[in-house]
Amino acid sequence: MKVLVLGSGVIGVTSAYYLARAGHEVTVIDRQPKPALETSFANAGEVSPGYSSPWAGPGVPVKAVKWLLMKHGPLVIRPKLDPVMWLWLLKMLRNCTTSRYAVNKSRMIPIAEYSRDCLQALRSEIGIRYDERARGTLQLFREQAQLDHTGDDIAVLKQYGVPFEVLGREGCIAAEPALAGVKEKFAGGLRLPHDETGDCHMFTQALALEAEKLGVRFNFNVGIDGLNADTTRITGVATSAGMMTADAYVLALGSYSPILLRPLGISLPVYPVKGYSITVPIKDASGAPESTVMDESYKVAITRLGDRIRVGGTAEISGYSTKLYAARRATLDHSLTDLFPRGGDLPRATFWCGLRPMTPDGPPVIGATRFANLHLNTGHGTLGWTMACGSGRVLADMLSGKQPEIDTKELSIKRYDVRFG
Repeated sequence: MKVLVLGSGVIGVTSAYYLARAGHEVTVIDRQPKPALETSFANAGEVSPGYSSPWAGPGVPVKAVKWLLMKHGPLVIRPKLDPVMWLWLLKMLRNCTTSRYAVNKSRMIPIAEYSRDCLQALRSEIGIRYDERARGTLQLFREQAQLDHTGDDIAVLKQYGVPFEVLGREGCIAAEPALAGVKEKFAGGLRLPHDETGDCHMFTQALALEAEKLGVRFNFNVGIDGLNADTTRITGVATSAGMMTADAYVLALGSYSPILLRPLGISLPVYPVKGYSITVPIKDASGAPESTVMDESYKVAITRLGDRIRVGGTAEISGYSTKLYAARRATLDHSLTDLFPRGGDLPRATFWCGLRPMTPDGPPVIGATRFANLHLNTGHGTLGWTMACGSGRVLADMLSGKQPEIDTKELSIKRYDVRFG
């Protein structure tokens, strides 16, 4: 088939790559001049299936109040006169129960684990490089109470067969030697040895080159204005370069996906949640992290990417604003300098933000819509990098009429759209 992929972030590019590998004629369009220049550009760098959990969980509403009052709190809400924002928040609150958390997590772990396997296979098959490391991730607890309350998380890890280690101070230092100088600032940690790290932007650009070798055409600097449809099928995409047509269409526009779907009568509850990062040149390698350290108190991830440190965090609900707020950078600066004071050259850091496409329940939305030739690959939230390769692979299988290697029916838009079919 001729397939038109809308979006050249990590989700769009992995979709295009696997579609081309399956033998389809693929074109990608994007408003940016190159791949991965928006949400995929400077994320935290984690490939962490073990931490693939919904944000909506039991106890989150109470924690949210605490976070909103903290100086370096991980949550920011900037109220707007936007009914879509408030409806999304209400839907998220509805998922903050033990039973729904368990169901939603059970939908996320399989695609995340499968995606890591697909990423490892890509490294073996095409030798792709992206400042990758396979040295696990360490969730660091500053307080003993945090360490004492890991029972629920450990139970879930056991349920899904995810290897883990509960570590005291010395165990954390063995995994991350640079923490030796600040050992009085933490009580212990939870380490997932099979998690990985890497530069999502570097990966996406490298994979786009591999996709071009398979015949994928990338049309950049093309604005996407809308989807044209009859009663059953998409008939074309209105763009700044004119009408573009194909046999099948893949919508991989992250937070902007719902905007194109609303005129078609499809309600997709994906909302942008802004995340921030700083990228810091390494000043002293012995004082930098070896992999990813997740500062649990501030919900900040500190990741080694080659000769740089990427520090990512904050969940800011403020619509589609990409304004950079100095207070958000202060939180990232604080976490880095508190735990790795010698590692980074902070005055040379670059500051960035991106809009994570979040669903209220947590899992992404992958697969068909009630328009026969329109398919979705969106709503991955903070886990787009973690889930990208698996999501692209299963979507390509679906469009090719093949049974995906994992069960994906619970990732369908059917879980939201009662008018489907």
